Amino acid sequence: MIRPTLALALASLSLPLAAQTPAATPIDFIDAFRALSGEHKGVRKGHAKGVCAEGEFVASELAHQRFAGPLFSGQAIPAQLRFSMAGGNPHVPDNTRSPRGLAAQFQLPDGSLHHIATLTTPVFGAKDPDSFLGLLRAQRPGPEGKPDAERVAAYRAAHPDTRPQAEWLASNPPPWSYATATYHGLHTFYLETRQGEKRKVRWHLQPQDREKGLSTAEMAEAPADFLAQRLAERLRQGPVRFDWIMVFGEAEDSDDDPSRPWPAARPVLKIGTLSIRQSGGEACTPINFDPNVMSAGFSAGNDPILRMRSPVYAVSFGQRLSGQ
Repeated sequence: MIRPTLALALASLSLPLAAQTPAATPIDFIDAFRALSGEHKGVRKGHAKGVCAEGEFVASELAHQRFAGPLFSGQAIPAQLRFSMAGGNPHVPDNTRSPRGLAAQFQLPDGSLHHIATLTTPVFGAKDPDSFLGLLRAQRPGPEGKPDAERVAAYRAAHPDTRPQAEWLASNPPPWSYATATYHGLHTFYLETRQGEKRKVRWHLQPQDREKGLSTAEMAEAPADFLAQRLAERLRQGPVRFDWIMVFGEAEDSDDDPSRPWPAARPVLKIGTLSIRQSGGEACTPINFDPNVMSAGFSAGNDPILRMRSPVYAVSFGQRLSGQ
């Protein structure tokens, strides 16, 4: 007879590896960010380097007619924003081949808030929290201060969902300015029409200044801190504007995997214009830009990465406020 304890041990050996691996937790991500970027007390654990900005959003007349939420009132809705570099290093050079971010908090006419958090890549780095955490751990620097390229390549080979974002970054130059990049919402949301229908949507912010990337020479020669300066210089000429483009999905389009793009032919609608009027200051510093903070008319898809953002952001926010 096999003793119960031995039977349990043998049974565990037959389980898939994923079943034996604890699910990713918010603290796991905070620890992984620290391992990647080092200890930087009192700053954001992700997107540590950035610059505040202020502006407003005005919905288009067509969006006002079609959608019920207060974001589409047609009034000028004040926005506190933050442009940023990816990662937890507040001193990362601005010419790094990595995503840039744009986050915003909108103060709606009814007093409620709406948040967005975006990246300049059209897809996220993994399909779910466990896969993303594994990627972060694979990228952990070794004794020489650099990740093991073979270890990272092996992880990406075993987890194909981690390849699309990396391939996009490798084939597209970093933005010349925060004002010359397209910013993608990445996740799938549902947007309520005035008839009560819920439409599956993704969206992006398209620069009216048009997209422009760094040349190969500029990538090699650009100073470490040019992005905030270029944004301020551009704003002295007038507002920086982005067209907010809503993309409407079909039934077969994923609402739970931000690493998978939708087909390019999906219908789109310009739902309004986001205008940036000034940058600098600290107005954005106390804001926790959680994209799960949504106004009436919006609801989240089934994306586990989106769901994980709230607890991870909350831990990061609490540690930042307490100087950790």
